[in-house]
Amino acid sequence: MTTAKLILNGQEYEFPVMVGSEHEVAIDFTKLRAQTGAIAYDPGYGNTGSCESEITFIDGEAGILRYRGYPIEQLAEKSSFVEVCYLLVYNKLPTAAELAAFEQKLTYHTLLHEDMKKFFESFPGTAHPMAIMSATAISLSAYYPEFLDPEIIDLNIVRLLAKFKTIAAYAYKRSIGQAYIYPRNDLSYTEDFLHMMFAVRTEPYEVPEVLSRALDLLLILHADHEQNCSASTVRMVGSSQANLFASVAAGVSALWGPLHGGANQAVIEMLEKIHADGGDYKKYMNMAKDRDSGFRLMGFGHRVYKNFDPRAQILKKAADDVLGALGVSDPLLEIAKNLEEIALNDSYFVERKLYPNVDFYSGIIYRAMGIPTDMFTVMFALGRLPGWIAQWKEMRNDPATRINRPRQIYTGATERDYLPVDQR
Repeated sequence: MTTAKLILNGQEYEFPVMVGSEHEVAIDFTKLRAQTGAIAYDPGYGNTGSCESEITFIDGEAGILRYRGYPIEQLAEKSSFVEVCYLLVYNKLPTAAELAAFEQKLTYHTLLHEDMKKFFESFPGTAHPMAIMSATAISLSAYYPEFLDPEIIDLNIVRLLAKFKTIAAYAYKRSIGQAYIYPRNDLSYTEDFLHMMFAVRTEPYEVPEVLSRALDLLLILHADHEQNCSASTVRMVGSSQANLFASVAAGVSALWGPLHGGANQAVIEMLEKIHADGGDYKKYMNMAKDRDSGFRLMGFGHRVYKNFDPRAQILKKAADDVLGALGVSDPLLEIAKNLEEIALNDSYFVERKLYPNVDFYSGIIYRAMGIPTDMFTVMFALGRLPGWIAQWKEMRNDPATRINRPRQIYTGATERDYLPVDQR
């Protein structure tokens, strides 16, 4: 099969067929409008391939997720977030020397310019951390102008990976009115972030190993997810040749939406609602079965995965380990466990494959770690950053890239004459 045929108004047209390395079939409609005068109509682009990519493979039917060919299960068990960053950005696993050099770069580029504190201080205390993240990320372009030199681009990639966690921690400190904690060169990537988050200047703070390990795992599982809303946004903005910082800031804004990065926050808000109503979780699971109830069960099922989300399987065990190690007692977490038990055993949810997804478990773990709800999306952004960078870099280096310009089906008024205001 090398071509596909389309018949339109009695005229037959042929279009090339593409096959990916995992046998995904696509019809190349690049010249559809030029040849037929028609366009493809696909709201949400759910059936449209916007690019060729070597970064991430997903098979939603089989519950498969791989970064650069490596199964997510193996990376979660054996790798580190910093190593996954290298893998996604540079398309290979690093040698020991390469990893050590990369870790050192990320360690020694974590400081923000002192003038940038003024950005944080200019926001009101009520500002959502994602607003601060987006604005501060794009402000980096004022401090580190982008040139076409590949070495400068690579340096800016390192700068962004290193400074993003500092920005995230500062955004949190600003939101609670505490003094900023400077990054430390003697800590790992995740330890340094947690130290900047939870340490205060007047008291010593040692990062619990269980929290550092849990965060490393969460970041790995969120590092990339193919052409999702935020990744596609990064590519779309970057297609205009916007710089890396501007493109990633746009990705942060796209991720902020409750249907994307805000989903784990919505899970906690749902649990809070159930708790406020007396904690009757069975009542709400019955409401979830009733289409007329108006209640939506958050954190169950997934648009891509029609089987169990492979990331959720990994996080389920991690959630049990973290909660057990921390000895956390939280009524919301108890409600979550009860919802999970019903969903995994009730035929209604099992038949519809409404399994707990990655957002369900990540929200539970973040809450157990002491990370506030309005920081959940920031944590998602921190994990997704290497994927955004990899998507931007791949798009930038692809000679087939052109500025994104979707078409539309116009359904508005046809031509009409303007009438003066006294004749309307």
